[in-house]
Amino acid sequence: MNIGETRKKIEEVLDIYRSRLDTIRDDLFTETPPGGGWSYAEVYSHILQADLGAMIALEKCIKNGRPSSTGRNMLGLLVFLFGSLPPWKTKVPEKLEASIPARKISKEEARNMLIKCRQRINELTPFIRDSSEYCRVKHGLLGMLNARQWFKFVLMHSRHHLKQLERVEKKLHGR
Repeated sequence: MNIGETRKKIEEVLDIYRSRLDTIRDDLFTETPPGGGWSYAEVYSHILQADLGAMIALEKCIKNGRPSSTGRNMLGLLVFLFGSLPPWKTKVPEKLEASIPARKISKEEARNMLIKCRQRINELTPFIRDSSEYCRVKHGLLGMLNARQWFKFVLMHSRHHLKQLERVEKKLHGR
């Protein structure tokens, strides 16, 4: 998949997040589902903070990434081979979770973060093609990623959490 196709697919996923946001009742957005788990608000907080963080790493690869002979680890190789994150729940590394904890944000904050994600995509996409494949920034679970890989990670991670929104919906609506 080329950069333009990846960008289009990221934008499609962000459109889904935006349209779902508009259908979630305000009183349910921050409600913790029966039996526990994240609320809609926490899912939106996590996914959008992680996407913005990935774009910071992507920008570092473009602007001042250090050349590295180290690449993805075994999990990273598998994730990129299959084009998706594992279907099982993965624990966010403690260091990363501490730096971007899932919070109960408002729907307005979620909308603003979606806008910011789109802005960052627009700003960075033109520079990905010319970035060095050897300039990499470490991902907490997948190893060292270059700019193209970070961009693809945004897509995979965003898609992955759509399933989590469905689980929240089922728990809250008993479906």
